[in-house]
Amino acid sequence: MEQDRIRTVLIVGGGTAGWMTAAALAHKLADTGIAVTLVESEEIGTVGVGEATVPHIRHFNASLGFDEAHFMSETQATFKLGIEFRNWGRIGDSYIHPFGVFGAPIDGAEFHHHWVRLHHAGQAAPFDHYSLPCEMARTSRFAHPSTDPASPLSTFSYAYQFDALLYARYLRRYAEGRGVRRTEGRVVSVDRSEDSGDVAAVRLADGRVLAADFFVDCSGFRGLLIEGALGAGYEDWSHWLPCDRAVAVPCERRPDSGITPYTRATALAAGWAWRIPLRHRTGNGHVYSSRFTDDDAAEAALLAELDGAPLADPRRLRFTTGKRRRQWIGNTVAIGLAAGFLEPLESTSIHLVQLAIGRLLDLFPTGSPDPVDATEFNRLMDAEYDRIRDFLILHYCATQRDDTAFWSYVRTMELPHSLAEAISLFRARGVVPLYRHGMFLEPSWLAVFLGQRMIPDAVDPRAARTPVPDSAASAQAWRGALVAQAASLPPHLADA
Repeated sequence: MEQDRIRTVLIVGGGTAGWMTAAALAHKLADTGIAVTLVESEEIGTVGVGEATVPHIRHFNASLGFDEAHFMSETQATFKLGIEFRNWGRIGDSYIHPFGVFGAPIDGAEFHHHWVRLHHAGQAAPFDHYSLPCEMARTSRFAHPSTDPASPLSTFSYAYQFDALLYARYLRRYAEGRGVRRTEGRVVSVDRSEDSGDVAAVRLADGRVLAADFFVDCSGFRGLLIEGALGAGYEDWSHWLPCDRAVAVPCERRPDSGITPYTRATALAAGWAWRIPLRHRTGNGHVYSSRFTDDDAAEAALLAELDGAPLADPRRLRFTTGKRRRQWIGNTVAIGLAAGFLEPLESTSIHLVQLAIGRLLDLFPTGSPDPVDATEFNRLMDAEYDRIRDFLILHYCATQRDDTAFWSYVRTMELPHSLAEAISLFRARGVVPLYRHGMFLEPSWLAVFLGQRMIPDAVDPRAARTPVPDSAASAQAWRGALVAQAASLPPHLADA
């Protein structure tokens, strides 16, 4: 009925999640007459340390009509072709998880089956040496992908590394230019409807009351609405992902250093450190487990990894890996850290924000919120979180390290049944089980499996029928072609 139609939406919290939501709603709901307001407090600030993304962000930006060059200039962005992992399988190991494929099928069998045979015969280069974006990353080259399927340049995608605070400001300007109203204020309590139990309004510290028909909780780890008011509950995954703290600090980028088109994740004694090169600085952080080290030692380990002078004091964060048991309740949807947290090992935080926004728009109520819509949203988001969880755990359990108590724990811990089955199938015959829902496709799983020395016992029979010299010749030809292709490309951000 007309009186039930949603006329007002209130987003509680800013930052990347809040302003991505505001920008998307302003754009997609422009002709509906729905008024969108965002309330945030400068007192609280935002986490603002996530700076690396996955290729899906390009589609979000394009859907809003962003010009790539302008967006990159405004956010100090660089291109990203993948993530380099150091010391994960063994100390001294290094591999790149690219946004692209490895090799090409030979005699009807996927390339990785032939690579396994060549590896056992001592005739294979490292697996990631057969990927064009890996070669581009190592040589700091970049070009946009080709739309010609016959071109090697069609075999990869790319993402961005940017300043998350600048991105939020960029989105804010976009959203406010399209009618979103920003309110400054700190939320101190939540009013609920006596009839439905839904959120009715939020109260600010200065006494103002902000009412709305629909609410989006982007209040960060606190989950002021979804948890504080609605009691969604939290599914704790820290027994599988024991890192529960982080320390972050930006540092200077040396003028003589090039800007690498990839993020780096270096495994340390009780966690790992990130390095994200931007145009104006380098972002750094250390994600670690407080069960296996202390805050001061973790901060010292991070500072030892810097390749430039710190630009600020280190900032410490605490978190519990997991997700809300329900992310949509009644007339309230949680997006971003309010919905859950998965450590930034594969740069999935902003992707989960983008995904939740897309699901919300697909299921946006035309009248009073329908429990069926909430159930479907929660089902889809649960599946995505579960699949990303499994992929992150794989990085830890697929290790041969036993040099510290942390690595001994994650190497031997009991795994989720879904991941244990996936590992068993790959070990047995090199098959990567494709999840029905999930952002990581076969090349991503192969990058980690083989990059961390998890070699299958058997391969596709079609690959086994191909003589090893023939497989070697095909692999060498592919390798030669991609090396030549990468060498022909311009340097990454040569003018930065």
